[in-house]
Amino acid sequence: MNAITKDRYARRLSYGKKWKLCLKRHWPLYLLILIPFAWVVVFSYVPMYGIVMAFQDFSMRLGYFKSPFVGFKHFARFFSSGLIWTLVGNTVILSLYGMIVGFFTPIILALMINEIRQRLFKKAFQMIAYLPYFISTVIAFAILNAFFSGNGTFNQIRSLFGLNSITLMGIKSTFRHMYVWSGIWTGVGFSSVLYTATLAKVDLELYEAAVLDGANRLQKIWHIDIPSIMPTITILLIMSMGGILGVGFEKTYLMQTGLNLGVSEVISTYVYKVSLQMNNFSFGQAVSIFNSVVALFFIISANTIARRVSENSLW
Repeated sequence: MNAITKDRYARRLSYGKKWKLCLKRHWPLYLLILIPFAWVVVFSYVPMYGIVMAFQDFSMRLGYFKSPFVGFKHFARFFSSGLIWTLVGNTVILSLYGMIVGFFTPIILALMINEIRQRLFKKAFQMIAYLPYFISTVIAFAILNAFFSGNGTFNQIRSLFGLNSITLMGIKSTFRHMYVWSGIWTGVGFSSVLYTATLAKVDLELYEAAVLDGANRLQKIWHIDIPSIMPTITILLIMSMGGILGVGFEKTYLMQTGLNLGVSEVISTYVYKVSLQMNNFSFGQAVSIFNSVVALFFIISANTIARRVSENSLW
């Protein structure tokens, strides 16, 4: 055994002793880690084996191992169908609309909260902004439906001005606006938490120096607040690009009607209908894989652009 080998062997023994000592001292923490680790393995990694369904004519009776292998048959069927452009178009439009509006509104809200000087009013404003996030999707939809239904508050106000009642939830031209802005209502408060926390860590001496230089509030926001949260903005923008084809299933499905189906049918709702309502699991899985691959492409592209334009990126 030469000197190099002896040194590596000694290091391994040292690492082993340190690991055993660390495990002995902090075993309750490692025990707690096992719970989320087991959850991730069982619910995130084990189901990945279901990807093979996309390359089979899957049958519940035959299972994964005996279902006939058909290669890229279901992918070719999806690409050759006329639905692909409708589904992808609806999904991308909804995602981009929601991403653009939902990306800037939390930043604006966080900057507004940061400018509030009265502590009690600031806490009350934050609480009111956060509360809608804790409303479930079904309850939020029920509130919207009740407010904008034919006999809802919105149409009652219209009737006071002599206007005819309209059902905004079922109109094709208003679906995207209803979907996106209802999401802003429920999520903007929680989405602003990261920005608010980052702004709270800004050195107060920067504000004092800006005051001495004669800067007003808008100048302090532009030259201090926004540069302070720019790394957070970049990271969240990159992460949001991964969900550009991941429009939420629950609310979209709840808001779908026969009148707005042309603009509300997205990839997630289509996969649900094909897989569970039509029992075509293989085709639905193929569409899901296509969705995931495109989302990965957007993440890599956004990260590459961010790394070249600025110094902030995920990797």
